[in-house]
Amino acid sequence: MTLRLTDEESEALRAKAQEEGRSMQEVARTAIAQYVSERPQRLAAAINRVRTEDHELLERLSR
Repeated sequence: MTLRLTDEESEALRAKAQEEGRSMQEVARTAIAQYVSERPQRLAAAINRVRTEDHELLERLSR
């Protein structure tokens, strides 16, 4: 797999890797693993936010 980054993204990744004393690949893989593992929580939070913010609309649509 080839991951194409903008110059800014590449520089940010390079800086983070250097700061942590790790390779760019290792930092990227860790970030992807964290993103994937947190997806269910983010999805549940988004659903709850819609449920709360649009409660009245959802109630009217359910009638």
